[in-house]
Amino acid sequence: MHLINSDHLKSVIKLINQSPFFKYMSMQVVELGPGFSKVEVNIMKNHMNPFGSLHGGVYATIIDTAAYWSAYCDLPEEHGLITIDLKVDFLAPVSGQKMVVEGKSVKSGRTIHLAEAKAGDDQGKLLAHGTSKLMVTQNSQTMGTAVQYLSAEELPTKYLGQPHVV
Repeated sequence: MHLINSDHLKSVIKLINQSPFFKYMSMQVVELGPGFSKVEVNIMKNHMNPFGSLHGGVYATIIDTAAYWSAYCDLPEEHGLITIDLKVDFLAPVSGQKMVVEGKSVKSGRTIHLAEAKAGDDQGKLLAHGTSKLMVTQNSQTMGTAVQYLSAEELPTKYLGQPHVV
């Protein structure tokens, strides 16, 4: 596997964090690298269900996001991912104002990628765990698509040296 261009990763983080949904959810990818990602979420009142607890959809969203981005660096530049299955186990209620979610790539294949994520509070208490099965796409849901949708500048090349081959 070729080395990933750190300028590319910085540009990807900047780009995805300015997407409307990320802003709405008050979440940002703060780290991204081969086989891992870290997402932080500032818990807001609009994340709560009618009973004052964090809505299960928020847990699912952040688990899905961290798992998805942990797989990103394993892909050739012109490939993307689509979540096809998501399983989330809720382990404890949120008590703080921030959640930190770490995604980890489990297995990367040509057509299917398996990833997991663990959500914790800012004290390190485990709040949720999930797995995500992702379909690898060619020329669909790529970073080029995101650049076009968000009207952003073209990103630096993903890999240093020769093109990446799976």
